[in-house]
Amino acid sequence: MTAAPLRDITVIELGHSVAAPYAGEILGDLGATVIKIEKPGGDDARKWAPPYLEGMSAIFRSMNRNKLSAVVDLRDPHERERLISLIRERADIVIQNMRPGLVEELGLDAATLRRQMPQLIYCSIGAFGRVGPLQNRPGYDPLMQAFGGLMSVTGEVERPPVRVGTSIIDMGTGLWSVIGILSALHQRAATGEGAVVDTSLYETAVAWMSYHTANYFGSGELPTRHGSGTPSIAPYRAFATKDGYLVVAAGNDKLFAAFARVLGHPEWAHDVRFSTNPERVRHQERLHAMIEDVMAKRGCAEWQADLDAAGVPSAPMQTLDAVLSHPQTQALGLLQESPDRRYRLVGPPLSFDGERPPFRLSTPALGQHTEQLLGGPAANSNRGAADETQL
Repeated sequence: MTAAPLRDITVIELGHSVAAPYAGEILGDLGATVIKIEKPGGDDARKWAPPYLEGMSAIFRSMNRNKLSAVVDLRDPHERERLISLIRERADIVIQNMRPGLVEELGLDAATLRRQMPQLIYCSIGAFGRVGPLQNRPGYDPLMQAFGGLMSVTGEVERPPVRVGTSIIDMGTGLWSVIGILSALHQRAATGEGAVVDTSLYETAVAWMSYHTANYFGSGELPTRHGSGTPSIAPYRAFATKDGYLVVAAGNDKLFAAFARVLGHPEWAHDVRFSTNPERVRHQERLHAMIEDVMAKRGCAEWQADLDAAGVPSAPMQTLDAVLSHPQTQALGLLQESPDRRYRLVGPPLSFDGERPPFRLSTPALGQHTEQLLGGPAANSNRGAADETQL
């Protein structure tokens, strides 16, 4: 199988910030031609800096490789018509995450485009979803982490709310968009008909709460924060050692018994408070305190070596520099060089027949491909690669 399975597919991305651009990047990584349509001032994420990576917002670079960029003033009827012509002539897929109501106002909505192109797959990414009392409200990742419940289970008890340290709602929504798009492509191959794919940040946020929801329905109790741990398995969290934190995942009774032996306390596995996982969960405060007392006496590497020998899963908490330089990261080839060899990014986390999809196109300058794609420079495309440190 080729590492570019979507090489015959063209995507028009009417996207900004993270969710739609991340979806577009995944499709581009899979070989699709992704044409990013930007307003004259560019995607807002171009200005999310410092830091910069080779003269461009590092965040923007991380979401927009393997794409072409064209600037279109959507308020200009002539430029908008050029875009619609491009969609008619080339597009298999349109992805958009514009504010509610704007695509309808501009005639770029699914119903309008699919009347002319029934084979088109149109993916709308919203904030709160296409129906309901909040359908017209805007939304951003931290708002959804709060409103969707994720912040209520992240962090430590009686501490201020904590956001998950990556844009997990935005990026998760991008992933769900791609899943929907690929499903629609499969259907189109059989029927010739496209589809409208709808998803939203809020739906993704609630979906991440799946097992917390099941726990709530099962117990009637609201889920709470457990730091690095989990409410239903013990011990299954980070423990402080002499020189850092080690996460131990003793997810069943056999593993707990092995863990207890490594700690020098085999009797814990026979203690009625700790002999089964439900009992360990009920008495986890006491159990964790006992484990911490022992683990604080030695360093991470020593504990991990003994746990590995006993078959108990564990991992040290690594900082990013350690992650990127780790032999496992290097062996997998997860870091990919840009085609011009000026910078590196994390590549897509999958391979086809052992081949990771390649880094084909560097992140584009604003409007870099406007003339090539639309037959003439758009108004105010203004910037070339040499000016991007000013964005």
